[in-house]
Amino acid sequence: MARFTALLALLLTTLTALSATAQSGPLRLEITEGVIEPLPFAVPAFVGTGSGGQAAQDISSLISADLSGTGLFREIPASAHISRITSFSSPVQFADWKAVNAQALVTGAVDVDASGRLTVQFRVWDVFAGQELGSGQQFVGTQDGWRRIAHKIADQVYSRITGEGGYFDSRVVYVAETGPKDQRAKRLAIMDYDGANTTYLTDSSSLVLAPRFSPTGDRILYTSYESGFPKIYVLDVANVSRRQLPTQEATMSFAPRFSPNGQTVVYSLEAGGNTDIYTMNIGSGGSQRMTSAPSIETAPSFSPDGAQIVFESDRSGSNQLYVMSSGGGEARRISNGDGNYGTPVWSPRGDLIAFTKQSKSRFHIGVMRTDGSEERLLTASFLDEGPTWAPNGRVIMFTRETQGEQGQAGLYSVDITGRNLRRVDTAGAASDPSWSPLQ
Repeated sequence: MARFTALLALLLTTLTALSATAQSGPLRLEITEGVIEPLPFAVPAFVGTGSGGQAAQDISSLISADLSGTGLFREIPASAHISRITSFSSPVQFADWKAVNAQALVTGAVDVDASGRLTVQFRVWDVFAGQELGSGQQFVGTQDGWRRIAHKIADQVYSRITGEGGYFDSRVVYVAETGPKDQRAKRLAIMDYDGANTTYLTDSSSLVLAPRFSPTGDRILYTSYESGFPKIYVLDVANVSRRQLPTQEATMSFAPRFSPNGQTVVYSLEAGGNTDIYTMNIGSGGSQRMTSAPSIETAPSFSPDGAQIVFESDRSGSNQLYVMSSGGGEARRISNGDGNYGTPVWSPRGDLIAFTKQSKSRFHIGVMRTDGSEERLLTASFLDEGPTWAPNGRVIMFTRETQGEQGQAGLYSVDITGRNLRRVDTAGAASDPSWSPLQ
């Protein structure tokens, strides 16, 4: 496995930074073959007016942290800056930023008026071309909302340089875990993508599993054992109200996910010793059985266009991945490597399926094409499982559990190239993440 992992670099799509000159066009970080250094950028402290001095510092620092955290950008520290930005409207001294090898520059201004209203302006500059990327933009909000404004600006910078959508202004719902390993209490929690602003959505009186965001981010599906049997609930994020989805008595329902239009849920239901895939219309409660094999079918996930469903099944004797039409019909196996596959989830781009793989006593997070080709493993550890996609389909978050009696579950993220593995900062043990769409 170590040799296989070492060879991944030859197969992965990686990043090349193309620094443009005035003659060759604007700066753009393009996705091509090869491995290079991250693109160097600078975010000097935004100019603060009114009582916006501290907010200016906080916002510019968070923008830098967002960009640096991708692994695609390298911040040039303030100690290396030659120029100082003292006015948002003053001309940029591009020669000074070239001298410190900054290829991209982000400047901004923050004003807080007497009523507490926060106004943030920003610009993105291609230093070597000496021109602005896109046009200046302004965000208005409250002082308490400064973090979200910073994430929105970072998304804009990321998009203008890479040509891809960002993912910083997003949230993650997960299972927060407390207590000893053999008596772990679990409740739902929601946080910003970077671990800030954690809020708990349920108490720890009953076991909860597998929270999943709706396509609009306003609702969450999850499984609860409060009745003694696993049942599916849908929770409204804004007011934390919830209701149980109707299922047959003396059955177990679990592993739910929304359809792309948010009107249908696909899930597993166990009845009479058999577990199959079902769909349910949330409004009417009407359900449809999708599979009828004498095996365990679980962990279903819709394709972004809603036309197909990928799921996990042991119908071949081991856990493998299958794809079927969302209207029903025959399923085709797409996983072909050694080991067991599970928890598949379709990329929001529609081009890849992420999965968990167990092989030779190791667990991996991997991706493959939707036909099962070009499988590649991104991680390896004692226990990695449960991938979820960032809104732009570029980053995957998952659960990693450490070995031993004191082992704890935590959240990690990794780029689809297998690079930039990072731990996500949470208040305690955490598992089962689900990434929201952009807010």
